[in-house]
Amino acid sequence: MEIGMLPISASKRGKLLAAGYTTLQAISRTSTIHLARDIEVSENEALEILKFATKTRALDGSSGSNTNIIDGGQTAWDMLNEERFSSLITTSCADLDNILGGGISCKEVTEIGGVPGMGKTQIGIQLAVNVQIPLDYGGLGGKAIYIDTEGSFMIERVLQIAEACIEDIYTEQIALVNYLDKFVTEHKDVKIIIIDSVTFHFRQDFEDMALRTRLLGEMSLKLMKLARNFSLAVVMLNQVTIKHMEGSFQLTLALGDSWSHSCTNRIILYWNGDERHAYIDKSPSLKSASAPYSVTSRGIRNCNTTSSSKRIKMM
Repeated sequence: MEIGMLPISASKRGKLLAAGYTTLQAISRTSTIHLARDIEVSENEALEILKFATKTRALDGSSGSNTNIIDGGQTAWDMLNEERFSSLITTSCADLDNILGGGISCKEVTEIGGVPGMGKTQIGIQLAVNVQIPLDYGGLGGKAIYIDTEGSFMIERVLQIAEACIEDIYTEQIALVNYLDKFVTEHKDVKIIIIDSVTFHFRQDFEDMALRTRLLGEMSLKLMKLARNFSLAVVMLNQVTIKHMEGSFQLTLALGDSWSHSCTNRIILYWNGDERHAYIDKSPSLKSASAPYSVTSRGIRNCNTTSSSKRIKMM
């Protein structure tokens, strides 16, 4: 039996067989995350098994292609399957979940921006609560890290949305972004990081704009790496600013054009008459679409009213 060729413990070989991994090829074609989940081991242990399987296949001459996993690399097929089975966090608004393909996706960085009063913080708190919904009830059973840079995080509001979940929400400052990797490594049940807002420490006058751009770029890369490596969602709440373009002033999300490339998905919140709407402005996998939502005493919910008013324009 091919599995018996692997230099691993008998218990791990038993787990592989029980999970349906009966050949070295079957192991080599899966991803580290999927293997770790299927046989209930850490991702580091799964990566070691993948390396052993790849090396053993090469020595045995059983591999006829160059699809070996090198340093955690993935095939396009693996990436497609990961996207297909990616975990989603509901927003509690069915229309909004619908245009998002089911909710906020883990392994991706999502930016949500809009004018004051749109409910950005409310959405952030709602997501921090919803990620803790038990698996049996359609949630992820995870925890949330809430980075409050503006002092808008209100315990009373969280209690209104979900009293039972308050002890699992961590409130930290933006300076801790550099330490999130270590923190999440020690708290593997964290499934979402919310930054409210990403704008606060960067909207003041910077004499060195190149330094600001570099700091933003470094933070963006760290957040993307966290989302990918730990299979969690990162949600960045952003403010708006005014930009002069084509002879008129228009509303646009803050931090400049280069920042717009720092996230996987970008959602713009806007008013349509008396209704709040969310618009998918950028995404590699979701089509552009908009959906109404409401901010209620119970949190983010479906919008039960319709409006024919003209939409507020945003770039």
